[in-house]
Amino acid sequence: MFKKLEIKDFFVANQTLPLIDVRSPGEFEKGHIVGAVNIPLFSNDERAHVGTVYVRKSKEKAIELGYKYVTPKLDAFIEESRKVAGQSAVVIHCWRGGMRSQAFAEHLLSNGFNEVFVITGGYKAFRNFIRNFYEQPFKLRILGGFTGSGKTYILKELKAMGEQIVDLEEIAHHKGSAFGAIGEIAQPTQEQFENNLFEKIRKCDIKTPLWLEDESHNIGRVNIPMELFSQIREGKVYFVDIPKEKRAEHLVYEYSVFGNSLIASAIDGIAKRLGGQNVKRAHEYLNENNYFEVVLLALQYYDKAYNRGVQSRNQENVFSFPLAEMNHKNNAKSILKFAEKHEQNKTYSI
Repeated sequence: MFKKLEIKDFFVANQTLPLIDVRSPGEFEKGHIVGAVNIPLFSNDERAHVGTVYVRKSKEKAIELGYKYVTPKLDAFIEESRKVAGQSAVVIHCWRGGMRSQAFAEHLLSNGFNEVFVITGGYKAFRNFIRNFYEQPFKLRILGGFTGSGKTYILKELKAMGEQIVDLEEIAHHKGSAFGAIGEIAQPTQEQFENNLFEKIRKCDIKTPLWLEDESHNIGRVNIPMELFSQIREGKVYFVDIPKEKRAEHLVYEYSVFGNSLIASAIDGIAKRLGGQNVKRAHEYLNENNYFEVVLLALQYYDKAYNRGVQSRNQENVFSFPLAEMNHKNNAKSILKFAEKHEQNKTYSI
């Protein structure tokens, strides 16, 4: 007989065990537990057919059809499962921990597997679990700064210094602006973004500070979970103020290698916000390969937009200080020193 396993216990004590997700490929693609291997009982079409029969005819007819689809695959299920877990302990889940995962677990036990667990409540329980996870209080240090300040690089330097960081843009595969998709792979689904973010944060010590970059609620087409975003908005912001010209040079270095067509599309993406005259000038500069002036025009919009966001915060939680150069390592040292001294002594200033 398989053993039942609560989702919280899987992450506390059993997360090293191989995990098999028996949902359909479409369900898995929409969102899955990081590290799970998909061995679907049904294809997408088969699952849809079984569901239709369940609704239009009966549960019994749907089960009968399900067995018809599954029976020819039974040997393949064992073979694929052995690739994942050998014949040792393995964890199985479906959507709600019901018939699919339980039938799969019994099949493994009948074919030489020593210990099989089924996650109670399945993937649905996992999704509820991570929503609750995001509600707990975190000790956030928010790294702020205008577009082009090198915040992502500063986070990496902070990590090299032993600080805990979570790079939201890296997880989202997007840098957050109209230019943010340039050079990135396709973004994950909203569901998978939340799952991937959970996997990063759960490995952190939440009793110690965690650095995040200041972001709007959406990063491209994915959204930061509202429970976490509320804490970001309420947290202390360490705002690096770097001259616009230095930031423009940095952004030219970042984006000019990707070609003018992608940059032109990004300009058109913020056309309404830039205004017709500025869009025309931006395209003229781009045709001349004058990337510096293109970026300066874009920064007129982004600086104003970001400044509005900063001004809407509790100003007692915003600590702004100037940095003259784009030296990410030195800037990270300055920011960390400021943050640590400030949290020890409220009167400290840079």
